[in-house]
Amino acid sequence: MLVEHKGSLHNLLILLCGYTIFLGLRGCNLALIPTFYSRNMSTTEEHFMYFAFGSNLLKERLQLANPSAIFHSTGRLKDYTLNFGLWGEHIDNRWHGGVATIEPKEGEEVWGVIWRMCNQHLTSLDQQEGVDRGMYCPLEVTVETSDGTTLLCRTYQMNHFHACLPSPQYKQVVCLGAQQNGLPMQYVRKLEEVQTNSYNGPSILDQISQVMKSQQRSTECDFIIDINKCLNEKLAACSCHST
Repeated sequence: MLVEHKGSLHNLLILLCGYTIFLGLRGCNLALIPTFYSRNMSTTEEHFMYFAFGSNLLKERLQLANPSAIFHSTGRLKDYTLNFGLWGEHIDNRWHGGVATIEPKEGEEVWGVIWRMCNQHLTSLDQQEGVDRGMYCPLEVTVETSDGTTLLCRTYQMNHFHACLPSPQYKQVVCLGAQQNGLPMQYVRKLEEVQTNSYNGPSILDQISQVMKSQQRSTECDFIIDINKCLNEKLAACSCHST
């Protein structure tokens, strides 16, 4: 059985190599073969790296639909600039104004957060970014991490970009995320200076705020439980000494 198993693996490797050579001979661009599930893109078989620069800077916003997201590092994307706008003429969206995108621009840089995410949430992330509707296009970019190393990450660029001011609520989420994850203060101040429209109604921020308040209450309860546990241990120790 062991010999047969080794033989099967050997045949599979030969088949894969032959398929790769075949694609090369056919003139296919091997770089276009999806890599987000492979080890070639700063990922394991179960995870991928995602570079966020807009509302997904805020953990609570990203985890609404992608709970597996874990902070990996802050990061800098060179030769790109941050802009706010809409997909074509689609002025009605969840944020009631422009949303973030990146555009190539030599000498500029975009700071963001590198999140480590399970492959199972690749679809939900694409859906959030409107890939199926043609709103954003996924990109593979090289991001410099806070320790100076580089990672290949998935990110998104808006199609048919049309400049538009963001809503105050969207700007607030972006700035909160930048502060939450310790982006450079100079960059945070740049975000705080972004002009907004005058929208003053319900938005996704309401849902995010509820999540953050719930987490805060949970943290406070855990703190009280820890204090009570500590006090009980102290009282028990005092009782032992008194006897």
